[in-house]
Amino acid sequence: MSTRDLVCVALAFVVGGCAGAGVTPSPIESPNLGVEATPAQIAGWDISVGPDGIGLPPGKGTPATGATVYEQKCLVCHGAKGAGQPNDRLVGGQGTLASKAPVRTIGSYWPYATTVFDYVRRSMPYIQPHSLSDNEVYAVTAYLLHLNGIIGENDEMNAQTLPKVKMPNQSNFIVVYPSRGK
Repeated sequence: MSTRDLVCVALAFVVGGCAGAGVTPSPIESPNLGVEATPAQIAGWDISVGPDGIGLPPGKGTPATGATVYEQKCLVCHGAKGAGQPNDRLVGGQGTLASKAPVRTIGSYWPYATTVFDYVRRSMPYIQPHSLSDNEVYAVTAYLLHLNGIIGENDEMNAQTLPKVKMPNQSNFIVVYPSRGK
């Protein structure tokens, strides 16, 4: 073994020995931006809704009520009756997913009605997310499902009925649940 090799081995031994001898690295300095979220703030945004409906809040809405909310708060971005422009199209596209020009909408692509609720509640309207009441979110969800021909015009969506809605593309998704500690 050359002198250079011995020096490298000795250096590796010393560095490795320091790492195992309780030497702790200094804490990483942060940019000190923002403030720590309070438990109340975290609870206000801990609003996930699963495919099975776990997490849905109390409330209800119909397509008729949803049409009014949509016109007031969604139309400017998603166009009349969800036709799109300037942002995403929300209606139509059934039967296009296997084509060269698939149209991914709520009615053609989304796997669960509860996912529509979760997304609208969490992210819409774009300029003021998380500002709709739970009743407004149920109503807009009902309206969008109705426009896509998934529910009837008099169907009420709530925490019991929404998880039971069968979406047209649901069978093309596979739900993988974490091991949950098993």
